Amino acid sequence: MIQPSSRLYGALLLCAMPFVMHGPAFAYGPKAASATAASASAAGEGAPKASDDAAKGPAWRQYTFSWKFLNESTLAPRGGSTTGTSVQPVTQPTAEWQALQAPGLGKFERDRRAILAMAGAYRASFDFIEVAGFKAGFQPDKPYQSWGTEKVYVLEDKGTSIILQHLLVMTMVGDDGKVEGPFVVKHWRQDWQYEPKDQLVYRGLNTWQRMAVPAAQRKGQWRQTVYQVDDSPRYSGVAAWEHLGNYSAWSDTDGWRPLPRREFSVRDDYQVLIGNNRHIITPTGWVHEQANLKVKLDAAGRVLAGDPVVARELGFNRYERIEGYDWSAGDRYLQATEPVWSEVRKQWDRLIARPEPLRLKGAPDKDSLFVPLYEYAAQFDEPGKPLPTPAEIKLHVEKAVRDYLLPAAPQP
Repeated sequence: MIQPSSRLYGALLLCAMPFVMHGPAFAYGPKAASATAASASAAGEGAPKASDDAAKGPAWRQYTFSWKFLNESTLAPRGGSTTGTSVQPVTQPTAEWQALQAPGLGKFERDRRAILAMAGAYRASFDFIEVAGFKAGFQPDKPYQSWGTEKVYVLEDKGTSIILQHLLVMTMVGDDGKVEGPFVVKHWRQDWQYEPKDQLVYRGLNTWQRMAVPAAQRKGQWRQTVYQVDDSPRYSGVAAWEHLGNYSAWSDTDGWRPLPRREFSVRDDYQVLIGNNRHIITPTGWVHEQANLKVKLDAAGRVLAGDPVVARELGFNRYERIEGYDWSAGDRYLQATEPVWSEVRKQWDRLIARPEPLRLKGAPDKDSLFVPLYEYAAQFDEPGKPLPTPAEIKLHVEKAVRDYLLPAAPQP
């Protein structure tokens, strides 16, 4: 059974980015220290190397694009610290991969199959590291690494539009070896639209604006719009899928995006990420690459005039298919709470469709604006509890979403 909402509250405050280290069979308990190398092999990662600092910190250390000439102990990764139960990776090409490789497909249909291939059950790993700084004496921040078990559902497929919803469904092993969970956390959402007429653009300072996509840039293009855990907007991009035999990828151009929790929870020296992302389909999953500049803004939301760029960051997230994992708690949550989240999506769509910019009074995750919606949705997953009518749900959601908005300035 899914854990009660009171036990999920701490998880909700961290759910803007994955926070769980979901390890292989030997990654916990008394065997952990002696089985590190075996764990690395089972996880599909390289075995960690011994170092002079081994006694000073955790035995499990991985570095992405490590800084060769800096002391490793100062760059031990930050991120998730809990351990997940054993999972079974899929090793053979999936049916989704085979469908994507089918001969004779038109470009549009191959695009669709690439998008739909991202749905499924995964062990996900998340790696971010600063690779360059732009001030004298720059010292890179600690790399960020985290794991989770994540299922991607197809919420909607209307041919030219596809909606994919991510859910974290996690079981964790405590220091005493006992398994806790499953814990279900609604995660991010990605919407895909073919040949879009407009896109939602982040302007900084919790402000988004709908912008037209020129007709010359629409043909054969797909818009990906990424939404936060509460279905509030995050960022979007427009680009074409590229197919080269066994390689299918989508990569957009640089755009603005708000800081994710992995950053704003520990940083306050910049205000916006300017970057792009690439989705690449693999025989047993997909990868999500990101390249971001960390940029300072002035009080008006403009790029700072002098020395605005703090650092360049690269991210590499792997979604590796797994089998035999129990996703039933996530399946139940998705079905039970759909009356709430479908109404939430409608309310955000209504606000986004307006011609004026969408201005929020704070960051949905940083300022915990999402918490009332999460608590309301959690009630729908409590067995035996009487449910509100559709009209009551609409009224409640309308108010909850309206509470996100920045009050209108008083007229002179």
